[in-house]
Amino acid sequence: MFMARKDGGPDRNDQGGGKPRRSFLGRLFYWGAVLAVWGLIFAVVFFAVFARDLPDTSSLYEVDRQPSITYLDRSGALIAVRGTQMAPPVDLDALPDYVPAAFVAIEDRRFYHHPGFDPVGMSRAMASNLRAGRVVQGGSTITQQLAKNLFLTPDQNLKRKVQELMLAVWLEMKFTKKEILALYLNRVYFGAGAYGIEAASQRYFDKNADKLTVGEAALLAGLLKAPSRYSPVSESERAATRANVVLNEMVEVGAITPAQREAAVAEPVRVSRTLASQHAQYFIDWLDKQIRGLVGEPTEDLVVETTLDLTLQTDAERAVRRILDRDKSKGVEQAALVALDGEGRVRAMIGGGSYGDSQFNRATDARRQAGSAWKPFVYLAAVEAGYTPATPVVDQPVTIGGWSPKNYSGNFSGQMTLAQAVAQSTNTVAAYVADQVGRDSVARAARRLGISSEIGLQPSMALGAVEVSPLEMAQAYDAFANGGKRVEAYGISRIRTPSGRVIYTHGPSASGQAINNPPLYYMNQMLRGVITSGSGRSAAIGGRDIAGKTGTTSDYKDAWFVGYTGGFVAAVWVGKDDNKAMRGVTGGSSPAAIWRGFMEAALPKLAVQPIPNGPPLPEGWTPPDPVGDMMGQVEDPYAPPQDGEPADSAQVDAQPAPVARPAPADQPIIRPTTPQPDRPRETTTSAPRGEKKPEALFF
Repeated sequence: MFMARKDGGPDRNDQGGGKPRRSFLGRLFYWGAVLAVWGLIFAVVFFAVFARDLPDTSSLYEVDRQPSITYLDRSGALIAVRGTQMAPPVDLDALPDYVPAAFVAIEDRRFYHHPGFDPVGMSRAMASNLRAGRVVQGGSTITQQLAKNLFLTPDQNLKRKVQELMLAVWLEMKFTKKEILALYLNRVYFGAGAYGIEAASQRYFDKNADKLTVGEAALLAGLLKAPSRYSPVSESERAATRANVVLNEMVEVGAITPAQREAAVAEPVRVSRTLASQHAQYFIDWLDKQIRGLVGEPTEDLVVETTLDLTLQTDAERAVRRILDRDKSKGVEQAALVALDGEGRVRAMIGGGSYGDSQFNRATDARRQAGSAWKPFVYLAAVEAGYTPATPVVDQPVTIGGWSPKNYSGNFSGQMTLAQAVAQSTNTVAAYVADQVGRDSVARAARRLGISSEIGLQPSMALGAVEVSPLEMAQAYDAFANGGKRVEAYGISRIRTPSGRVIYTHGPSASGQAINNPPLYYMNQMLRGVITSGSGRSAAIGGRDIAGKTGTTSDYKDAWFVGYTGGFVAAVWVGKDDNKAMRGVTGGSSPAAIWRGFMEAALPKLAVQPIPNGPPLPEGWTPPDPVGDMMGQVEDPYAPPQDGEPADSAQVDAQPAPVARPAPADQPIIRPTTPQPDRPRETTTSAPRGEKKPEALFF
């Protein structure tokens, strides 16, 4: 008999109304279904989260790239290509078998056997990274890399990695392995602006991809790990080591035989000389900054026709390299050269000793003290104020408010003509003349000729305590070379599309007459005297009408030579990036040697004329006695420096002195803020009003 519970509920022993207990299989099925439902919900949520912003795969065949800019020299020869360069897709069947095999061997050995991702490779990479405590190995397959390159950003996070896996599986489902490999080889980045194996083969080896050798294929496959790190242009040894690793992997997977590997190692890989010649890249860097200012942000491929002459550029490179190697023991570490024609067109530019070592362009961006190369602006202001080459001046002790400049020789020559003072680079005369005509007049003359850097009005400005670039100096001296016209240096003649549509053309020069006559006539006569009888004698070239000026500054920290003939000027600077002193290097030694080596090679290729007289001379004007005759009567004041080369003759006494003229005395020495590579920061202290800090030495 069943007994009822007091609460009216059934007794636990009541078997009539309860559910039967599930069997083991029933419970297993039940909980399996529950887990499946929750797993489905999780999968839906997971894919909804990670697939929500997946890219549109319909853009698979679209190319999103930065337009390329091709730079040509004045005769149409290729200088460089910047930006993205792509070639038509290459047919995988047209390539030698070892070309795609090289990429599979080094990037994804199990490419033909995995479904888009490689669990074995991923596990191996995770274990290696855990042991190293950092990322030392990747587990991405070629399909994953293609997915990333086609659709994703390079961000390293979990979401992007999951999306990469999802897209890799999608690619494997949609395309065959052969199609995936072809897409990969035609889209991957090889460095130097080249996307795809065809563009890379043309960029690095000047040949089509179907002509690649085993060694060249191995080198390109090795690039993919880090295109800049393994570049055969700038990192040739590292690139060769990486290529050997690829060759070993190819042998291990059976892509090539050991004999083929040995043959590939024995045959040197030759990189395109267009890329390997780097010094013109300083010029291209300078132009690259100007393109967007002229035509805006490029939206299509451009061709830039420049003013550079590659033959003259080669002459400049050889001249610079020869003297840097010759004078390395003297501490000559860097050099810059800018050559302009009479219209201001840049015909050659060297921005440093090695573009591969340093991309800092010393020709355009460095600001270094000009020393006596600045004095032509002093004497231009003087002849415009009434001086002539025959004006008598006196080389004697001079004090400007307590500051007393001295000459390089340590002696004083007494009475001389202004022309003699220019040729001998006499400091006392330059300082006195600048003080008489006004240093503000000197600054205005320099500005009028094209000096754009800040110019302080302290007394030592007359002796070159002004920091300028070689480009500015060449631009300013061009007025002496071209008949007195101011020029604006430029390097772009025309910008067009590859199809020929012209976007920009450099118009006629708007330069005006910066120097009139007779001042221009006087200046050219006196600067000729620097070459015939003065500090620039080592730059003389037989049969050529040459003029110019040397400059050496701050205990041999900077040395200059700026020289010209009719319608062609070149400015040369040598020194060190850290602003330390060289050993006895003057403007008449290393810079003049570079200048002469360059000009001797360049002038026969140019239709240069004697230095022009410029505007008509005033009616009834007669020139003073020939400067050459006066120079011949002057005793040579120079003690021969090292190697017997002439030096500049002037030097400023390094003593503190108050500034003479009250108005400009309060103006501090203005130093530009343009950064110099590895240049130590100068420590300065404020000086009392009316006093100046000690000056360095200027020759």
